Amino acid sequence: MRRSLLAGPVLDVAPKLLGMVLRSTTQEGTVAVRLTEVEAYDGANDPGSHAYRGPTARTEVMFGPPGFLYVYFTYGMHFCMNVVAGPDGKPSAVLLRAGEVIEGLDLARTRRGHLTEQQTAFNQTAPSTSNQTPGIRGDVQGVRGGAPGAEGATPAVRKGPVVKRPKPSPDRDLARGPARLCVALGIGRSGNGIDLLAKHSPIQLLPGPGYDGEPSTGPRVGLRDAADRPWRFWIPNDPTVSPYRPHTPKRR
Repeated sequence: MRRSLLAGPVLDVAPKLLGMVLRSTTQEGTVAVRLTEVEAYDGANDPGSHAYRGPTARTEVMFGPPGFLYVYFTYGMHFCMNVVAGPDGKPSAVLLRAGEVIEGLDLARTRRGHLTEQQTAFNQTAPSTSNQTPGIRGDVQGVRGGAPGAEGATPAVRKGPVVKRPKPSPDRDLARGPARLCVALGIGRSGNGIDLLAKHSPIQLLPGPGYDGEPSTGPRVGLRDAADRPWRFWIPNDPTVSPYRPHTPKRR
């Protein structure tokens, strides 16, 4: 991919990322995600941008050339990531909000605490762990009024522990939201500043299938400043797109 494709105005670059693929390779393996939802942040022209008030140690990468990854820590527990866009020296970036896992599905499931394909198959074929005979209460030894073992009595049913099998979570949720996206791809603080367009980069932005349709647009999620700007873009009717949530003021 040419770096010039990311060097235009961020509002032009952001929708072009829909349908592209972000591929991350670690010692655990490779996971790739088709991007389905993004948000644009326009630096000095955008009160919602981290770069609105000028460069800091945290936002330094946003002031560099396009095509690099900007990763930040938020709420004391989550990482989120952006693709730096626009010309060198003018900070703007596209927040990657959601996507569909198209490679490394089991690894993404493991990272997100979901069942792997093998575990799901086992749960579907394993015998029941309950010792209870269908239609019979587990604490009943025989037919009411009859002695255990008597003719016509119901065979004894031994009570035992019931093991609850974890339910598989929908794969659509694996990377549905910016924090989940980072977890599924195994991207954390060390990903900050990585060149996404370098040939041997562990995290790469690839053309992928792309998206030729008209994207949906709306306000960005959870913003207090510039909350009304329709700078969120997503693929219509895609199940991996995250739900919209407005900013909620903290209670004092």
